[in-house]
Amino acid sequence: MIDKKETVTAAFVMIGDEILSGRTEDKNLNFLAKSLTEFGISLREVRVVPDIEEEIIKAVNEVRIKFDYVFTSGGIGPTHDDITALSIAKAFDDQLVQNKEATQILEHYYGAGNVNEARLKMAFVPKKASLLDNPVSSAPGFRIGNVFVMAGVPKIFQAMYKAAKKELVAGKKVQSLEIKTSFTESIIAKDLENLQNKYQQVTMGSYPFEGGTSLVFRSQDYDALENAVKEMTEVLERIKAN
Repeated sequence: MIDKKETVTAAFVMIGDEILSGRTEDKNLNFLAKSLTEFGISLREVRVVPDIEEEIIKAVNEVRIKFDYVFTSGGIGPTHDDITALSIAKAFDDQLVQNKEATQILEHYYGAGNVNEARLKMAFVPKKASLLDNPVSSAPGFRIGNVFVMAGVPKIFQAMYKAAKKELVAGKKVQSLEIKTSFTESIIAKDLENLQNKYQQVTMGSYPFEGGTSLVFRSQDYDALENAVKEMTEVLERIKAN
């Protein structure tokens, strides 16, 4: 657990050759980004790495020291290429061991006589890890340090996130306000830049769509946010009048 503070950050590491090859379309990023934002955690970085031990270790070790929380997806199943649990254990200089509680969960779900070597692989987690409940398919995810290791299947990923959320400490929520205008980005770019320089505590984004531009303002400073939106609205009205 981390101390309560205004800004809490996170990173997401997606693990799997199937993501990089395009064979599997990722749906977890959108879910995680929305869920963390609503909870009061800012997702700051996303990485996609192959099923290569060294790459997983490198990515996890880099982001876990930069951010308050790290979430991973993929690679904790029963097949030979599911190497995430072992890689995470090595990242923490820990041992991969057969977890007694995880073994009991699998035996209860499949039946003791049906837990073969492949299924039993899913009971192996780092020695220092705690389990994350998986009510969908039983095989648990786990947490070690500030890293939450979860399945890649979206339904299971979401269930594990629900379990992980109980252990998260949120920061002040980022509020978002939007202005839609019929003006193109080129017309309002300079005014938006000037406003961004004035309100540096407010993140301002410009997103074109057919027929106009959507301006999105985000901040933890709610007064500054409202003032920035008010001033931008006034700018748009002046442009329209001219």
